[in-house]
Amino acid sequence: MSTSAQSVFRNRMARYYGYFTIGFIAVSLLMLLLEVFAGLPTQLIGWAFLLLTFALYATIGVLSRTKVLDEYYVAGRNVPAVFNGMATGADWMSAASFISMAGTLWLIGYDGLAYIMGWTGGYVLLALLFAPYLRKFGQYTIPDFVGARFGGNTARVVAAICAIIVSLTYVTAQVVGVGIIMQRFVGVDYMIGVILGLSGVLVCSFLGGMKAVTWTQVAQYIILITAYLIPVTALSIQLTGFPLPQLSYGQALQRIQVLEQEQGLSKASESPVVPGKFVTSGYIPPFNEGLSNVAAIDAVRQLNTQFGLNVTPPAAQAIPDANKPELGDWRGTPWNFLALMACLMLGTAGLPHILIRFYTVPSVRESRLSVGWSLFFIFLLYFTAPAYAAFSRWQILENVVGKEISQLPEWTSTWARNGLIVIRDLKVLDGVEVGKEPTWVKNLINAGSVVVEDANGNGRIDLAAWEDAGDGKGRAGEISGSAVTKARVDGILQLNELGRTAGDGIDGDLVVLSTPDIAGLPFTIGALIAAGGLAAALSTADGLLVVIASAVAHDIYFRTINPKASLNTRIVLGKTMIVVAAVIAALLAIPRLALIAQMVAWAFSMAASTFFPVVLLGIFWKRANGAGAIAGMIGGLAVTIFYMANNYLNPAFNVLGISHLGSGIFGLPVAIILIVVVSLLTKEPSKEIQDLVENLRNPITDDEGMTKMIDKMAPAK
Repeated sequence: MSTSAQSVFRNRMARYYGYFTIGFIAVSLLMLLLEVFAGLPTQLIGWAFLLLTFALYATIGVLSRTKVLDEYYVAGRNVPAVFNGMATGADWMSAASFISMAGTLWLIGYDGLAYIMGWTGGYVLLALLFAPYLRKFGQYTIPDFVGARFGGNTARVVAAICAIIVSLTYVTAQVVGVGIIMQRFVGVDYMIGVILGLSGVLVCSFLGGMKAVTWTQVAQYIILITAYLIPVTALSIQLTGFPLPQLSYGQALQRIQVLEQEQGLSKASESPVVPGKFVTSGYIPPFNEGLSNVAAIDAVRQLNTQFGLNVTPPAAQAIPDANKPELGDWRGTPWNFLALMACLMLGTAGLPHILIRFYTVPSVRESRLSVGWSLFFIFLLYFTAPAYAAFSRWQILENVVGKEISQLPEWTSTWARNGLIVIRDLKVLDGVEVGKEPTWVKNLINAGSVVVEDANGNGRIDLAAWEDAGDGKGRAGEISGSAVTKARVDGILQLNELGRTAGDGIDGDLVVLSTPDIAGLPFTIGALIAAGGLAAALSTADGLLVVIASAVAHDIYFRTINPKASLNTRIVLGKTMIVVAAVIAALLAIPRLALIAQMVAWAFSMAASTFFPVVLLGIFWKRANGAGAIAGMIGGLAVTIFYMANNYLNPAFNVLGISHLGSGIFGLPVAIILIVVVSLLTKEPSKEIQDLVENLRNPITDDEGMTKMIDKMAPAK
């Protein structure tokens, strides 16, 4: 496409999406007015936003359907930089960014900033190290790069398998987000919500591949950023009188500190493990997160609930533990923070579904510009997430914690009815039929922490005033045990009594979704957030499913097994694999193995220890060869998964207090060492490959010469 044609195309698309933005805002305002002045039912509003956005995505998917290979895999290589930046932003800002990042900040405060710093900093690495070189390379997938650069199909297949593992982990997190949103705002079961959401994904990626995905993601970015900014701006005006939440949430942090001190949540205390070491707890002080395996315990409980299993969860383990000083006390040190930030940053630069976005622009110059636009569009959301967390925590500490259960705001009852939160004060047992206790109480009964005695034989649990039963146990009428403390049966909600169905503590994934309810905003604002969260989850899922499908259909089947496969066979196989990958992701999403942000961090750790080192050395070190690349990818991935699995189940397995979220920090150096050592011990790459690297490292010119060089290299075929 000529420069003038590109300009005309860019202007036409800008006009179309400008009309779309105005129309979306107008429809949202109409829904708001109908709710406020005409009493439009909330469930109808939820369905309207769902059907409207899905109809839009389906329309783009149908209009973008294609059987042209370049369009199916790389959107025809004619996406202007600004639109590629928006598509990359949507591809990037998944359910983890939209839903879970503010929730993570809500839960752990300062330490959660590792996500923002890591995810944003990764784009600087992309711009400097990868984007222009990959665009000049000009093929279809990252395993394409590995296969051509390292001269063989074995390296290509290993890269394809790594891409599948990383992308499947990532897409599972998006599916979890879809299920949560559907459950809350449409009122359907979690699994039905997952199926409905994946149906929307398939309409786009199935019909038109990367072409449909790209133009759908542009629309999804507009929806998600609008949905993210409007509610928090309204909340900022409501609480501070200032319309820029990014600049006003300091007031929220000050109020949080006061409330935490009043409620005994913030204090300096001596470490139970290291005498003389003091750690300041609370929301704002940094590096005060201990290690635990609560996520693994929750996952096993989810599996038991969903599938009727009876698997025994791992024994609860937390560090620091005064009874086991040999396990160490890593609170107050920055190692875990730095490891997680590094993994997120390096993983960003190594994610296959982000790297292939730079194949879709018209030129090397546009690839550089698209990274800049991507960073700007991502900045708009990331700069706002801390405000979301601070305002929400302020509201909950002010209006929920410390209140009598009977006087809690209406939104808590709504979310409790939907099974999304649980009020964990034992006062709720008063009058409950014996044997019909809530699941969280049954877990305490099974653990022996609560004993129920129907003393009067009426079949119901009757509570009375709390009394000390001795031996560290309490009694309150017909319940007793170590979990029956005075605070636990007083009918006053404590922060640690806000829980979720299958675990302790409030679910961070609900924070953004619940903000409109917490602030008393109209339901339309909540539905708008739901539409944005769906856009974030679906846009990322689109790109990830295309990566998985192309890894199987293009890299493994066509490039390795059957190079003579017809164009139609390749596209049909690609579409089939999209459906298969979606079904597998739905099954993996059932147990909700961790918070969305945690699952995404796993994907980043794996990408940081596989693709980042192999692409980096593939571009900047001519001596790297196929044997080294294979050893590096396998070794890096193996070490990362080994550390991740062991620390996830047992936090006592750790180095310097680094959790499973930063496990890639151990796989990365192993991958680099293996690539270097094995490459030096084996035959150097051919002259053709070394010439290819020389040409690749001059990304000023475009990729015509590069394509000819790759076409001449038999190993790449």
